Amino acid sequence: MLLKKKLVLASGSPRRQHLLRQIGWPFEVRESGIDEGSESAGDPIRHVSGLSERKAQAVGESFKNAIIIGADTIVRIDGGILGKPADRADATRMLRMLGGRTHEVYTGVTLIDRPSGRRATAVEVTRVTFRPLEEDEIRDYVSSGSPMDKAGAYGIQDDMGAVFVERIDGCFYNVVGLPLSRLYVTLREFQKQLDSD
Repeated sequence: MLLKKKLVLASGSPRRQHLLRQIGWPFEVRESGIDEGSESAGDPIRHVSGLSERKAQAVGESFKNAIIIGADTIVRIDGGILGKPADRADATRMLRMLGGRTHEVYTGVTLIDRPSGRRATAVEVTRVTFRPLEEDEIRDYVSSGSPMDKAGAYGIQDDMGAVFVERIDGCFYNVVGLPLSRLYVTLREFQKQLDSD
C-alpha cells in the first residue's frame, strides 16, 4: 500500500514501533503524554477507543500534514480492566489473577488526518489463556522488571511472559500491542475516504 502522507505513531512503545517497522512503513514517533491509568471498570471497547483517540488527538495538534496513529491496549478479566501495573505488588496481583484462566486483550487504534481532522477508530479483541502459574515464576518475572510497562503485567513476544500463555484465539499482534491486519485494513480504507473528499 502506498502511503499518501507521513505517518506519526503517538506512542513510545518499543513493541508498537517494532511492529510498524516490520511491515516496512516509514513513520515518526511522538509520545502523547496521555495518562492511561492502571485499572478501571466499564466498557473495554469504549475505554480503548477513547484513549487511542485522545493519544492521536494530543499528538496531532503538533502536525500540519500527517496521519496520526493512536493505540491503547488493555486486558479484561472478571469485568475489570487491567492496564499497566502501578508497581511490583500490582504486577504480582495481576499475574495471580490471570494464572490458569482466560482473559481478553483489547486494542483500540485511531487514525486522525491532519489537517482535515477526519478520524477512524477500530478495535481488535483476542482471547488469551494462561496455564496455572507458580508463585516463584510470578516472583521471578516481576523481579525482572519486564511486566511494568505492559498491559496485564505480561508480554507475549519477547520475554518470559511467552511461557505463561497456553493458547490464544485471535490476532497475536493484538496481544503484542498493535493488531497489524486491522491497522492495515483501516488505514487502507481511511486513505480511500480521504482521496474521495
